[in-house]
Amino acid sequence: MEDGFADRVSAKRDRTARLNRIMHVLQANPDGLAPTDVAKRVGVSVRTVYRDLKAIESALGVPTWALDGRWGIDQAKAFLPPLKLTTAEAMAVVLSARLMVRYADKYNPSLASAFEKLEAGLPDSLKDHVERTLAVLSQAPRDEQFNANVAILTRGWAERRVVMIDYRPAAYTKGAGPRKAEVRPYLIEPSLQTHALYLIGWDETRQGLRTFKIERIRNAALTPRTFAPPDAEDTAAALRWAWDIIADQPPVEVVLRFSPAVAARVGETNWHASQRLETATDGSLLWRATVSGTYEIRVWILGWGADVEVLQPAQLRADMRATLEQALTRYPTSKETP
Repeated sequence: MEDGFADRVSAKRDRTARLNRIMHVLQANPDGLAPTDVAKRVGVSVRTVYRDLKAIESALGVPTWALDGRWGIDQAKAFLPPLKLTTAEAMAVVLSARLMVRYADKYNPSLASAFEKLEAGLPDSLKDHVERTLAVLSQAPRDEQFNANVAILTRGWAERRVVMIDYRPAAYTKGAGPRKAEVRPYLIEPSLQTHALYLIGWDETRQGLRTFKIERIRNAALTPRTFAPPDAEDTAAALRWAWDIIADQPPVEVVLRFSPAVAARVGETNWHASQRLETATDGSLLWRATVSGTYEIRVWILGWGADVEVLQPAQLRADMRATLEQALTRYPTSKETP
């Protein structure tokens, strides 16, 4: 079983290396090459080259073109100018990417490719660090549809093009079913709470800012329509109230009281940009913040167990009470145990 897993990992790496080699060949030939010529240079069959050329765009998100039997890479859209990073700057990028690896629950080929490119210019000590990260990343499950959607949404975001998505809302969203939406991509954001990626943008279908979990997008496609960049201040103002990712709910003030046992621990961290703290004479901590809805923050509140009390809003307080009472039924006393 272990040998089979090692073979699959090796095959994936071989394929990634082959795709990168084909891209390098096409980069060196800006006027394009016939697939037969690419096959000779890479040492694979023409059929494999055709399959890989399609994968370069669908899996890696690198735009290609085909004209009069020749294939090439759209250089202007595919690659950013080279960066000259200091070792400290490169390490900052590595640490940022490692956070993504820790919290991502799927293999991301673009993240792996970025690591491999970064690795080439690092000292040996940092190369080992990156290589260990690549080893962890290679063990993550693959989801080709997810990666293809991320690539398309990224292009829409970068090129300011409207995207069409088929979306399946969460099961807990009452009355909501699968639907199509035309969205202006404003941001693609990772969530530390759900270990997932989200698309935040203007939903033209619903005429409002919406948050879409990318794992729930069944299919994504670019449209030819472009849109003007959103007002940066308006977007920042909307996102300012998000506890994690959700920014499309009405702002609500949340007031909590933390017990003296955890007051210092809560107070030493800036959990939200709007938080205000007040220490009581008994050592407890009064915590206030204004957040976009209460769905995300309630998970954080529950994590503090008996050391926190919701004071406002009343609806959240009632929700916490009902949740804890329901949880208590799962832990009967010894006399109640069958």
